[in-house]
Amino acid sequence: MASWSHFLGDVTRTQFLKDLYAEIQDDNVFNGAAALAYYWMLAIFPALIFLLSLLPFLPIPNLEDAIMDFMGEALPQEAAGLFSNVLSQTVESSSGGLLSFGLLFTLWSASAGLYAIMQQLNITYDIKEGRSFVKARGVSILLTLGFLLMIIGAFALIVFGGTLQEWLASFVGRNPVLLAFFASLRWIIIIALLLLGFSMIYYFGPNVEQKFKFITPGSVLGVALLVAASLGFSFYVSNFGNYAATYGSLGAVIILLLWLYLAGFVILVGSEINALLEHYNPEGKQKGDKFERA
Repeated sequence: MASWSHFLGDVTRTQFLKDLYAEIQDDNVFNGAAALAYYWMLAIFPALIFLLSLLPFLPIPNLEDAIMDFMGEALPQEAAGLFSNVLSQTVESSSGGLLSFGLLFTLWSASAGLYAIMQQLNITYDIKEGRSFVKARGVSILLTLGFLLMIIGAFALIVFGGTLQEWLASFVGRNPVLLAFFASLRWIIIIALLLLGFSMIYYFGPNVEQKFKFITPGSVLGVALLVAASLGFSFYVSNFGNYAATYGSLGAVIILLLWLYLAGFVILVGSEINALLEHYNPEGKQKGDKFERA
């Protein structure tokens, strides 16, 4: 794997960190993350309702349990409980009408969140959106569908992995090595899907010409920061931040908004890293460039 010196060239790590901080300030990444959290808050529940309305029609047992179990591990308890309430209400009222309504409402609402990401990524490359509204919104809708399919596929693999574990255990017994492998399999799949998700956002999001790369410095650091931030924030809320005592029932909403803010910040910082490293490359795009240099 390429070292950081391969990407930085003659630039020192100290200078890289200074330049990255300057770019974060110039591009108002903190404000951009707040805007993304707002749009995602409007999009996430319609998307969840549509996704959970679709699950009963799929021949995958216990898929809802796998999704909620992971949310309980990845999100703070209050935020996971908020999703759990939506899950129980959706499952009880699941119907074809809800699915058809959710399809139209989700594609528009959830794509608004991804459309906001696209606009923020243009800022990291110092370019203006040159795609028509229809084309840009179409890209955001396709990304929305892609992420919904990735979520279903990832957790389907997790569910089938558990079935495979039980099948193998019936033959070879509860081998500790086998149990450890399947315990880590879920996170291996999710991290791989996170890398793919970051790569898709960084490739299709900004209005620039670039080659698709499954692994980039920004995506690797973005996934690492997102996992670390999620675990750290969950630990803080569980042990120190008693939002429920201060804000009552609004505590779960505030916690979810803070987590979405962290996620948006991580995505934008990853894009800033990719853009900055490309600016360091004499053959790469410089600030304001949309196309690759000949």
